[in-house]
Formats: sequence, C-alpha cells, structure tokens
Amino acid sequence: MAMGAFLAGVLLSDSVFRHQLEADVEPFRGILLALFFLSVGMSLNVTTVLTEWQLIAAGVVAFMLVKAFGIYAIARLSGAPQHEAINRSALFAQGGEFAFVLYAAALTGGVMDARIAAIMTAIVIISMALTPLVVLLLHRFARPPEVSRDGVEDARDLEGRVLFIGFGRFAQVVSQSLLARGVDISLIETDVEMIQAAGNFGFKVYYGDGARLDVLRASGAGTAEAILVCVDKPETTDRIVALVKSEFPHAKIFARAFDRGHSMRLVQAGVDYQLRELFESSLTFSGAVLRELGFSDMEIAETIEDVRERDAERFELQLAGGIEAGRALMRNNTVTPQPTPFTKPRREAQALNEEAAEAIGDD
Repeated sequence: MAMGAFLAGVLLSDSVFRHQLEADVEPFRGILLALFFLSVGMSLNVTTVLTEWQLIAAGVVAFMLVKAFGIYAIARLSGAPQHEAINRSALFAQGGEFAFVLYAAALTGGVMDARIAAIMTAIVIISMALTPLVVLLLHRFARPPEVSRDGVEDARDLEGRVLFIGFGRFAQVVSQSLLARGVDISLIETDVEMIQAAGNFGFKVYYGDGARLDVLRASGAGTAEAILVCVDKPETTDRIVALVKSEFPHAKIFARAFDRGHSMRLVQAGVDYQLRELFESSLTFSGAVLRELGFSDMEIAETIEDVRERDAERFELQLAGGIEAGRALMRNNTVTPQPTPFTKPRREAQALNEEAAEAIGDD
C-alpha cells in the first residue's frame, strides 16, 4: 500500500491534476510535515546509536559517498557540467524518506532483525541531518564555476559619446533611439552570456564592471558626455552612481531605478535623470486596458497625464517628508466611511444666506 501511494503521488505530480492536489493538500501541509519529522525522530533508537556508533558512523560515510558518486556519474553521463553534478551529489546524497517504509516492511517480513533495522534507520536519519552541513561546506570551499569568455573582450580605450553600464533588456531598448540618431555608444556588461547573446544580434559589448574605477576609465567615462547606469541591482547602481559622481562630475548621469525608494536615493545622490523601470510601461499598459473598455484616446491621455502629475507631486513630497508622505495623492480601491449622526435631524439644513448656499452647492 505504501509503495502504491508513493507511485501514485509521483505520477499525479506530473499530471493535469497537480494544481488541484496542491490546493487540497495545502491546509494540511504544515501538520503533515510536523508529523513526518516527529515520526522520524521517534524511529531513531538512541540506545542503538550509542552502542553501535562506530558501525553507524562508517555506514553513514559509506552510504553518502556511494550515493553521491552514483548521482555524480549519472549527471555527467547525462551531459551536466561538473559543478552542477557536484551540487546534485551534495543535495541528494542523503537517504530517502521511503527507506523508513521499506525497513519497516522488511522487519515485518523477517528479512532483517530489529538490530539491523535500527542501525539502517539511524544511518538514513543521520544522513538526512548532515545534508545542510554538506551543502554549506560545498558552498564554502567549492570553487565557483568558471564562465568561458571566448570571443569576449575586456573594455579598453573606448571613446563613445554615451557609455552604457549594463546591457540587459532595459538598456537594449534604450539604445535603439540613440542608434537611430547616429549617437556613438560604448557598451560594458559583466554577464558573459548576455554579451555573447548580444553579439548574435550585431552588438559589440565589452566585459567590464562599472563599479570599478579602472574599468570606467578604460571604458571612456572620462570623455563620455552621458553615462547610463542600466544594471538591475539597486545596490550596484548606488555604488556606480557614487563613483561616477565623484570621479567624473562632467558627465550627465542617467540611472535605471528599481522602485520608488531607489528613485529617491538616486535623486538624493545627484543623478541628472532617473526612471523607475516599470513606471512608463505600466502607464502604457493601463492605457491599453482603458482603450479596450471603451474610453476615448483623449480621455486616456488626460487620465495618464493626471496619474503622472499626481505621482510626480507625491514623489516631491516624499523627498521632503519620507516614503509615507503624500499618501492622499494615491488613489485606492477602498471607500472612506462617512460618519453617521446618532440622531436624525428633524429638518434639513438651510443656508443662512445666498453666498453660503452657493458654497454648499459647489461642494
């Protein structure tokens, strides 16, 4: 029955019913995990571990080494690179949960006695407990995989009018307008795969870390009129902006911002222009939605401009008063409850004069 349930679970996990099963099991997942680990702990015979510790220790080492070697060999035969095969070996070298079911069945069927079953169970449990330690040691001492840089040149003696630091999907779109007007650009990037992919589309991208001063000088930051910081990590952008602002004050700095808080930091750092990476695309997206809902192009343009102006006003308030400032300028989908009187007035309110009546009508 246990084997049947296991095989059924494996087959259903790759079927069209997997999402329904996940939704059905989700409320009980925490309880089931707790019961599983509780049962694992209860199945560990501490007395056997203390009396047979030498045999158990040797069994753990032999078990994990043999399984890791088997996983490594299969991964390499399947075409996986060496570092990936080693990672798989470290992650899956421990015993599996189904071993407890098999050992219990073997004990019931008389295949092994209670002592051997207790020793084998202890070996599996200890191997499972050692897996996080093995992974930590692997990450600490294993060398990171070396990325092939065939065909990738280091930045050296570049003289572009505009320097791009980072050439991902954001910078690729930005470059099109500049290239359309014949602006000479220089491109540096640290992602080798991105450099090679861009080369397939005719771009000459050089390898260089924009957070290093020597790389910026070799990339032509000293003569560039504008430096575009288009990396996707906010902390890296902050370091590059601070370095460029300090060492190349003549250049205009245009920076890609991750979110609103990052935009505030960039403005305070003194960039000439910053743009949240999803702001304009989100406005265009909402305009398309309004158009499909039947609104006219004039109404859409007025609405988007209103959103842009309110956002800019809120941003100015946030620069002065912090991220919580200007909340009243942001629309939301909640309705503010109106206060209701304890007792209903006997008659409707009347204005004292014509001016007051006009004011009430305007409200």
